[in-house]
Amino acid sequence: MSQVSASAAGGGAQAPPLPVFRIRRLCKTYGAGELAVHALRDVDLEIGHGEFIVLLGASGSGKSTLLNILGGLDTASAGQVLFGDQDLSAAGEADLTEYRRRHVGFVFQFYNLIPSLTVLENVALVTDIASAPMQAGEAVAMVGLAPRRDHFPAQLSGGEQQRVAIARAIVKRPAVLLCDEPTGALDYATGKLVLEVIERINRELGTTTVVITHNAAIAGMADRVVRLGDGRIQSVEGNLHKLGPAQLAW
Repeated sequence: MSQVSASAAGGGAQAPPLPVFRIRRLCKTYGAGELAVHALRDVDLEIGHGEFIVLLGASGSGKSTLLNILGGLDTASAGQVLFGDQDLSAAGEADLTEYRRRHVGFVFQFYNLIPSLTVLENVALVTDIASAPMQAGEAVAMVGLAPRRDHFPAQLSGGEQQRVAIARAIVKRPAVLLCDEPTGALDYATGKLVLEVIERINRELGTTTVVITHNAAIAGMADRVVRLGDGRIQSVEGNLHKLGPAQLAW
C-alpha cells in the first residue's frame, strides 16, 4: 500500500510529508505516426495534501487526460506519476485497480446512478469495495440529501443526482477526489449548490480535490489554478483570496 507520508527522519524529527502527486515530464500520445495525437507534453506538477486544484483549459487541452492518469484510469506514454511513494506510471492493471478502489473518488459530468436503487443504496454499493468506509447515511447527509435517502434517481433533480454521485465518491474516504466538469450539465443555481458540496468535502475531510472545468469563474474557489493548452501547462496560479461558490461571478 502506498504511504503518502514520509517516515520519520533521524534524531526524532519528522520529515515533511510527500506531496500527494508528483508529476515529472508526463507525456501521453494516442496513435502513431502521422495520426498521433499528443494529449500531454512534458507536464511537471506537484499537488499537496488537501489542496483544491482547478484544471482550466479549452477542449483538447489535455485536462481530462491528465485527470484520468491521476485517477489510474489511463497510463502515461512517458514520464512519471507518483502518488506518495507509489509509482503509478510503473503500476500494472491490478495495482491500478487497487489504487482506484482505496484512494480515489470520481465525479463525472453524468451521474451514472443505478435507477433501480435508492439514494442510500447507490451510495452503500461502493462500501463493499472500500477498506474503511464511512456509513452510507453519513455520506448522504454530508451532501444534504438525508431527507431524500429513500428516493430513486428518477425522483431527483439533476443537482440532487450529482450530489448522490459525490456521496458515492466520498463514502470510501478517498485521499483524492477527481471531478470532471461536475457542473457541466447543470444550471447556474444548481451548479453552485454542487460546488458548495465539493468545497465543503475538501475543507472538512481534507480530501485533495482536482476539478476540471471550462468555466473560468470556478477558478476563484481554488488554491491553485493550472491552465493547460495543447497538452502543456501554460501557467500555475496561486489564489490568495479564495472565494466560496456564492461569491463567484459566473
